[in-house]
Amino acid sequence: MSGVTDLDELLATMEPALAVGRFVYASVPAPEIATYLARGPIGLFREEEGVTLILPAEAAEGLSASAPMRMITLTVHSSLEAVGLTAAFATALTKAGISANVVAAFHHDHIFVPERDAERALETLRALSRAACDKGEAR
Repeated sequence: MSGVTDLDELLATMEPALAVGRFVYASVPAPEIATYLARGPIGLFREEEGVTLILPAEAAEGLSASAPMRMITLTVHSSLEAVGLTAAFATALTKAGISANVVAAFHHDHIFVPERDAERALETLRALSRAACDKGEAR
């Protein structure tokens, strides 16, 4: 499997980037999923209750959806087998009082945070990365 597995390297090089746009989570009936794909979801997950879509907020008109969120992508190519990255950034965001919903994709981790907390979350993640860089330089 490709991607970085070393936690210290992941933290030092994660380079969080705030994506353009606002996103929401919505659930639709699984048998009707084909009718919703044209709305351009950036992610989906099948659950017993239906299919959860992550889609641009403007594409969710008429759907029962979450409050708008912003997406922060950790641009480091993290391995799906890496241990501790999610725990590290979740701990940092928890200490800052920021809710986080994480999607781990093949190349990157994507963190969805409440829209009102996006800039603060970005700075929290950058501070975590700087601390890891400082720790590496101290060795």
